[in-house]
Amino acid sequence: MSNEDTNAVVGALLRDLAAAQPSKRAGFGYKRAANAVLNLDRPIESLVESDGSLRKIPHVGPKSEEVIREVLSSGGSPTVERAVQRSERAAELEKARTLREHFLSRARVVAALNSNMAHAPAVADYHGDLQVHSTWSDGSQTLEELAEASLARGYQFCGITDHSYGLPIAHGVSMADLAEQHREIDLLNRRYRGRFRLIKGIEANIRSDGSIDMTPDELATLELVVAAPHSTLRSAADQTSRMVAAVRTRGVHILGHPRGRLYGKRPGVHATWRHVFEAAAEAGVAIEIDGDPWRQDVDYSLARRALSAGCVFALDSDAHSPPELRGAETAIAHARLAGIPRQRVINCWDTDRLLAWLSERA
Repeated sequence: MSNEDTNAVVGALLRDLAAAQPSKRAGFGYKRAANAVLNLDRPIESLVESDGSLRKIPHVGPKSEEVIREVLSSGGSPTVERAVQRSERAAELEKARTLREHFLSRARVVAALNSNMAHAPAVADYHGDLQVHSTWSDGSQTLEELAEASLARGYQFCGITDHSYGLPIAHGVSMADLAEQHREIDLLNRRYRGRFRLIKGIEANIRSDGSIDMTPDELATLELVVAAPHSTLRSAADQTSRMVAAVRTRGVHILGHPRGRLYGKRPGVHATWRHVFEAAAEAGVAIEIDGDPWRQDVDYSLARRALSAGCVFALDSDAHSPPELRGAETAIAHARLAGIPRQRVINCWDTDRLLAWLSERA
């Protein structure tokens, strides 16, 4: 499989061109074209006809097509470079370019999923998502909709991980509401018994000092705790101690999107990741590969280091709506590119084994 990801290159350049426009409205078409290219299932190279013409891509207009042709011809785009140099945001755009490393386009994800990789996790091995959000916090999907969407994807289980109360910006769920949510989960689990299991979870916030924003007694009411950083994500300061403290917290099962990076926007947490991964392996905490297309955190390069440290992994979508469950495929692609064997992926375990592992950390 080629390492070239032309779709990612074109998508990034079109986003640069959008940002270089004098207004958001002027850049809207380029941004939409960028997203269309990034979400293509096929490499752009495969859309070139025998006569040299480019097959029509929805939402990609003539000016965006010109950028595509330049990239196919030379690997870059003089059109975009001129626009960036003329822009008042040139310095900002140059910085954004450094924050796109190891992000996969959809075409690259599909290629990784279809490649021949012995012992690697495949979509068919994936039994359930362990980070999803419902209407109880900042998601748009009800618990029943999540269960039905998961069943439609062939899942055996799904972890409900709405945000904890310590993150009000994400409509964090109170302990009273969490108890009510658990009653609803119990009802649904009775309905789906023998076919499917909703897991009572939370996405807890890692404070700047490494503590979790829930008490030990509160954590004990949950079957699954994903601990993730949501602050101090643009600081250049070393935060190794913060992340090590989090994985050593009793009751934490998964270190969620460990860096908290965002495509072209922020680098996320800086840490000596070898120390973090070694601490996680010692504590028995899984490292998450978050498949949200704008997070992809950790990516395949960093995941290789976690694998060498002896970690197990959770491959999750971080879905906030049913269509976003597809993000699990992006996480699986990163795991395959990292060389992670399926037995080290907790989403590939059967329900009983997963629940037994979760109970060990309670």
